[in-house]
Amino acid sequence: MVNWILSIALIIATVGTVVSLLMLLRYRPVRGVQSVSLRHFTLLLLVYITVILSFSNLYLGLEMLGIEVLREGNSHVEGSVNHLIEDIVYFSAVTLLSVGYGDLVPVGIGRIIAMVQALFGFLLPAAFVVTSVLQVTKKEE
Repeated sequence: MVNWILSIALIIATVGTVVSLLMLLRYRPVRGVQSVSLRHFTLLLLVYITVILSFSNLYLGLEMLGIEVLREGNSHVEGSVNHLIEDIVYFSAVTLLSVGYGDLVPVGIGRIIAMVQALFGFLLPAAFVVTSVLQVTKKEE
């Protein structure tokens, strides 16, 4: 029963992620320096949340398939389903934000996924800064 509920939640979250990404692709900046900055900040925040939840879905899906992607200390992440989801979202946020406390450690395929996620966390703010600067420069011309 729990796996069935988790499967439905995973499907809903995946559909939500796809819809969010499609909305981001249709994003058009508004005129005005302050509104561009505020809008870019809001968009960056939404992108971070989307990426954190997307990678959380990936980690959770692999865990549900029985593929170990995280360890807590020397043992597999254990506990209730809620505890697993909490740990996975926490790990995803810590990885994306380049904090990396070390209490949860990726293993196996989780290492590759965590590297890709960390790269996203590094490139996202740079892309938004460049986009903001280019739009402000274009507006001033």
